[in-house]
Amino acid sequence: MNRFFLFAVLIGLIGCDGSTPKPADAPKAPPQELIDKDRIKVVPGPSDPDASQEFSTTESGLKYRILRRSEGKKPTAEDSVRVHYRGTFDDGKFFDTTYGKTGSAVEFPLSKVVKGWSEGLQLIGEGGMIELEVPPELGYGKDGYSPAIPPNATLHFLVELLNVK
Repeated sequence: MNRFFLFAVLIGLIGCDGSTPKPADAPKAPPQELIDKDRIKVVPGPSDPDASQEFSTTESGLKYRILRRSEGKKPTAEDSVRVHYRGTFDDGKFFDTTYGKTGSAVEFPLSKVVKGWSEGLQLIGEGGMIELEVPPELGYGKDGYSPAIPPNATLHFLVELLNVK
């Protein structure tokens, strides 16, 4: 994933105006180009052995499941966070990731991302990992974010919260 695209998607995670997401049984597998064991540098960390297979739903409609609990500091909507993540569509197709050959975590303020990310990341602490299913009204809505995100897309994210700033 080139750095410009990653930056554009992160900047594009800025909330928009506001399909029920379908739950996944497990985090999606990485794209084939990240499976080359000789080249992989950063992969998602482990989930808790007893992590729920069921999604919970917030009042806003965000679906989530905590894959790794943490007693670390939880962010507020005003904090900046440093994360690793991967994003997929309902069909499992990847649109962005910080994992793989470069493996560079990213940092951004929660006030500048889509509502689903801001809400979801406040549910875990540093060191935690969460799977989010962001419905269109908490993501990019009816307009999408061309060319990467189509209109009315439900977005799926696996996110590891590394630091709260």
